[in-house]
Amino acid sequence: MSLYIGREASKLWKRICAETTTEFNLLADNWKYILAGLICQYIHGLAARGVHYLHRPGPVLQDTGFFLLPELGQERAYVSETVFTFVFLSFVLWTFHPFIFKTKKIYTVLIWCRVLAFLVACQFLRIITFYSTQLPGPNYHCREGSRLATLPRPDNPLEVLVFIPRGVLYGCGDLIFSSHMIFSLVFVRTYQKYGTRRFIKQCAWVIVVVQSLLIIASRKHYTVDVTVAWYTVNLVVFFIDRKLTEMPERSLGAVLPLAKDVRMKDDHVKLVNDPAADRRLLRSPANGKVSEDSNNVHGGDVLDSL
Repeated sequence: MSLYIGREASKLWKRICAETTTEFNLLADNWKYILAGLICQYIHGLAARGVHYLHRPGPVLQDTGFFLLPELGQERAYVSETVFTFVFLSFVLWTFHPFIFKTKKIYTVLIWCRVLAFLVACQFLRIITFYSTQLPGPNYHCREGSRLATLPRPDNPLEVLVFIPRGVLYGCGDLIFSSHMIFSLVFVRTYQKYGTRRFIKQCAWVIVVVQSLLIIASRKHYTVDVTVAWYTVNLVVFFIDRKLTEMPERSLGAVLPLAKDVRMKDDHVKLVNDPAADRRLLRSPANGKVSEDSNNVHGGDVLDSL
């Protein structure tokens, strides 16, 4: 039994090391996109904090969702945040599953390049929207009489540039459209395309619908904030996904971005024009042995797939 466990642990460690090498090579080629996406996340947080200084509390606007859905109350505000945290962490863990499991369809670096591109585009539209018109926040800490409804004038630039997570949770003024829905919809749509479990896909969409209702019931956003997020995020992801270069299929044994796979196609054209080189590429191994590594693919198979 201990021998079996040791053998499996050794295979797992080799799998992690091999995947780490592959992802590191991809990161070396795409680190600029990852860094730019992370910087934009900071800019989005900075913009959300900036609009808090402009927020002026007032009477909560009439809202159909508030009329139809029962109010959860301030003491149950954690419910929607718990659902969002579950969606967020589940997606993050899924993007790193190639390091552990044999069945792999995605590359972690490449999937996060796409996700960050979706998030940045949606957040850019969101910043334009909530700076265009500041609505009185419906959340409890944004209402009249709350000391958190409006931030005091900053004494120095660091107070604006440096913000803590608690300040983000208690923001006001950044309403249309919901940031929580941006993340959730981007994550679910990404898994819908690259995930392999149909049941999980169906559950994910149900969870996002439930989260939408919980956000309104918690009075964290107006119904319009959630509604606009649903069609805006889906449209943005749809159009940007069509413009981005598609990720290589792992089933073909590819370990590099598609931009480098294009060079493989060019080499294939050269081989077609050079029969002697083609025969050298497809020649059987001298010892007659075939590699047992399931991730390896013969050159002829890769070229045929292209």
